[in-house]
Amino acid sequence: MGLSNMSFKIDFLNAMVLIFMTIAYAYQIFFLFLGLYFKYKKVDKNIDKIKMYRYACVCSARNEEAVIGQLIRSLKNQNYPKELIDIYVIADNCTDLTAFKAKQEGAYVISRFDKNNRGKGYALDYFFHQLQKRYDCLPYEGYFVFDADNIVDVNFVKEMNKIHNLGYDAITSYRNSKNFDENWISASYSIWFLRESRFLNYPRFHCNTSCAISGTGFFVSTKLINENNGWPYHLLTEDIEFSVNCAINGNLIGYCDKAVVYDEQPVTFSQSWTQRMRWSKGFYQINTHYTIELIKGIFVNKKHRFSSYDLLMTTAPSMILTLSVIGFNLFLLIDCILNPSRLSYVNTETLSVTSNYIFFALINFYLIMYFCGVVTILSEWKKIRTTSFKKIIYSFMFPIFMMTYIPIALVALFKKVEWKPIKHFATDNSNHF
Repeated sequence: MGLSNMSFKIDFLNAMVLIFMTIAYAYQIFFLFLGLYFKYKKVDKNIDKIKMYRYACVCSARNEEAVIGQLIRSLKNQNYPKELIDIYVIADNCTDLTAFKAKQEGAYVISRFDKNNRGKGYALDYFFHQLQKRYDCLPYEGYFVFDADNIVDVNFVKEMNKIHNLGYDAITSYRNSKNFDENWISASYSIWFLRESRFLNYPRFHCNTSCAISGTGFFVSTKLINENNGWPYHLLTEDIEFSVNCAINGNLIGYCDKAVVYDEQPVTFSQSWTQRMRWSKGFYQINTHYTIELIKGIFVNKKHRFSSYDLLMTTAPSMILTLSVIGFNLFLLIDCILNPSRLSYVNTETLSVTSNYIFFALINFYLIMYFCGVVTILSEWKKIRTTSFKKIIYSFMFPIFMMTYIPIALVALFKKVEWKPIKHFATDNSNHF
C-alpha cells in the first residue's frame, strides 16, 4: 500500500505541474487562432488623417564597422520625408572604425566611453541625456531604436507613424531575419521571432492589450522618455524591462505588422549560448525586481490587468519549475537504479512512473515546439527567404534549439553573467530586401 501511495504522489505532483502550466499558458493557444484570424485585417481605416512627425533613428553600436553602413543606408532610403528623419549612432566603447564609418554614411555620432556601465540600456540613457543638454529639450516626436546589424524595410517609418497616429507611445515591429537560411541556429532564432510577431504581439494588439518590445526595431515617444527621465532600464534584458514597466504603469505598447526590420541572427552555438545566457539571466533579474509589482497589477490595474498577467507569464521562470520536477523524477530514477534492493519508497513501480514522466516530458516539449515552428513557418511562408526544403528541415531542428534552453536556464541561475557583444558580419542582401 505504501509503495503504491508513493507512486500516486509522484503521479499527482507531475499532473499538478502539467495542469498548472496548461492553464497558465492557455491564453497563448487563443492567441494562435487570433494570429491567423487577424492576419489580413487592416488598421489604416481607423486613421482619419495621418500627421507626419519628426523622428530620430537611434542605434547603439559597439565595434560594428562591418554592418553599420547597411543600417544607415536603409534608413536614408525610407519612404518618408527626408527632412523629418535624423539618424544617430551611439559609438559605445568602440575601438574600431564604427564612428568614422557612421559619419561617412551621414549619421550623427555620439561617442561614449564607460567600461563600468556597459550595454544598450546605459548607452540609450546616455544618448537621451546628451541630446537634452544639446537642445535644452528633446526635439523629436519620438525615437526608433535599432541594432547595428539591422536592415530596415523602406516603409518602416511610414507604417510605424500610422500606428503612432492611433495614440500609441511605444510600438514594436515585425521582426524578420537577414540570414534565416544560413544554418539551423539562425533559422531557429528567426522562427522564434516570427512566432513572437505573428502569434503574440499581433493578437495582443488586436485585443487592445500591451505588446512586448523585443530587442530592436521599436518606437518610443518623447512623452515616455520625459516621464521616465531618459531610459532607466539597465538590466541585461532592458527591452523586456521596459515592456514590464509599461504593463505596470498602464502604457500600451502597440504593434505594426507592416513595419519590417531584418535582423542578423547568431550562427554558431557558442554565440547563441552567450546571448541566450544573457537573456535567461536578464529574465531572472526581472523576476527579482518586478514579480510583486506585476502580481499587484493583475489585481489593482483593472484597465490593463491582463497586460500584467501576460508579462508575468512571459517572464516567469517556467523552465526552472519544469526542470525542478524533471530533476525530482530523475533523482528518484537514479536512486531506483543504484539502490534496487531498498523498498522503503523506490521500487519497480516508482522506476516506471519516473522514467515515463521524463520520457514523455521531453517528447511533449519537442512536439509542442515543433507544432509552434510548423504553424509559424506555414503562416509566414512567403516572408521567409530560403528554399522550401530548408523550411521543412529547420522545422524539425527548431525544437532541438529550444531544448538547449534547458541547460542554459540552469547555468544562468547560478552563473554571473555580463553583457557581451555578438560579432556581426556584412553580407550581400541585395537579392533579399
